[in-house]
Amino acid sequence: MNELIKRYGLEEDLEHVIVPLPGKNGTVKRCYLLKRRFMRIVYPEGHYVDYPLAEVIEATVRYPDLLLSEALYLLHKERDMQRPESAEGETGGP
Repeated sequence: MNELIKRYGLEEDLEHVIVPLPGKNGTVKRCYLLKRRFMRIVYPEGHYVDYPLAEVIEATVRYPDLLLSEALYLLHKERDMQRPESAEGETGGP
């Protein structure tokens, strides 16, 4: 988490990571994320997912104009595309 704060030039206080976001008319808005290990997103279908705070920070910084759930979806989709696919039938064992 500290690496992300330094990389993106974010602010923090005792309880929050503070993400500056571009606002209308050139103003800066701030998004306060509680310093917890995970953030729970509850979806309308009734299920929920606990996301690590590092992923929440990265999604918020990369996609500031989207809903957090949409930003996290895009972040995971992007990461899945970067992973090399293993060969079919490969077991990885001797």
